Amino acid sequence: MTAMRNRSTHQMLAALLTSLTLSLGACGAVETTARQESFGPNPTLPAPHRTFIPTVHIAPAKGWPTGVMPTAAAGLAVSALATGFDHPRWLYVLPNGDILVAETNAPPKPDDGKGIMGWIMKRVMKRAGAGTPSADRITLLRSAHGDGIVTNRSVFLKGLHSPFGMALIGNDLYIANSDSLMRFPYRSGATQITEPGVKVLDLPAGSINHHWTKNVIASRDGRHLYVTVGSNSNIGENGMNNEVNRAAILEIDPTSGASRIFAYGLRNPNGLAWQPQSGVLWTSVNERDELGNDLVPDYMTSVKDGAFYGWPYSYYGAHVDIRMQPPRPDLVAKAIAPDYALGAHTASLGLAFYDGNLLPARFKGGAFIGQHGSWNRQPYSGYKVIFVPFSEGHPAGLPEDILTGFVDAKGDARGRPVGVAIDRTGALLVADDVGNVVWRVTAR
Repeated sequence: MTAMRNRSTHQMLAALLTSLTLSLGACGAVETTARQESFGPNPTLPAPHRTFIPTVHIAPAKGWPTGVMPTAAAGLAVSALATGFDHPRWLYVLPNGDILVAETNAPPKPDDGKGIMGWIMKRVMKRAGAGTPSADRITLLRSAHGDGIVTNRSVFLKGLHSPFGMALIGNDLYIANSDSLMRFPYRSGATQITEPGVKVLDLPAGSINHHWTKNVIASRDGRHLYVTVGSNSNIGENGMNNEVNRAAILEIDPTSGASRIFAYGLRNPNGLAWQPQSGVLWTSVNERDELGNDLVPDYMTSVKDGAFYGWPYSYYGAHVDIRMQPPRPDLVAKAIAPDYALGAHTASLGLAFYDGNLLPARFKGGAFIGQHGSWNRQPYSGYKVIFVPFSEGHPAGLPEDILTGFVDAKGDARGRPVGVAIDRTGALLVADDVGNVVWRVTAR
């Protein structure tokens, strides 16, 4: 009888999942904001719209059919730099032109999302291509002639723990694991590192570890590292005691391991990049869910030392999120509105400023953003790479689609773009963790 009840429960949950995935557009998730109004420095923010059952609408991960590639914008061309990866999510270009690819996925986190919704979300993430164990390695790609043809491919580092961000200072290579910042000895031209790493410091993790990715970037003088740490929840539902040093960017002394909070109130920061003209640090951030189809837009913003950006008490400055009790009007009063909206639920992860010469001149100084794509919006948003023009260190116009076609006419995901980087020749690189490809974009 127990086995029959278990089967019945799982059948009921499976039916609920199917219903959520296919038909929740009828539960209040309708298109309400024009595309241009959810992007830019002053996005339109509709009234919050909460439903009893949250929207679940994912593009099932299928991969790329043979001979099919993303569609590049006019004047650009795309090709596969390398294929056959295991969930490639992040990229780093070494000074000698070698490209590091973090093949990674979520670590075990048994206390993240318990109950029926937790079970549903695990099924949804599996459907989205994120349900496999992490490869826990970094692969090196080398193009001997700088022409986009890989002449050497090797496992550069293995035995890591859901690695993500990478940064080089001198001969020290820093890897941001899900639970720690590690340092490894690096020699230019090496195709692998076999020496054990040294832990610089622990990073917030644990059995919840809701937003597990940790990115890292070095200051231009090499004196500090900056590490992103996402929140341990959507909106503080796991208790603020589980949010210590989370929803923040940490500043770290790589020599001593001492750290401090550099900026906070950033629900899930991922991309980190220095804007070439201004020298200012920027980040791309995933905002909160379950306030409707068009709330809250993801964004990119310059990062100010000591600044608070709202999460979880408010969004886009002083727009109070009434779900957070007790409220914190003192924090809301100091919340800074971000610089540029990137569309609601687009999962804008990758961020790279263009400082090369291979692509047309209009890209100079602007930002490429990898939008991994929505799981909770009807219709889909994201699933593309976009470009935001900059002028004198500030955004200057609406975004332009650079790579599209990641979702086919049936609504299946051929791929999902994540990390973006600029190679030594000036080509744009894109990590595609569903297609298991690194794409290379050049001028046509």
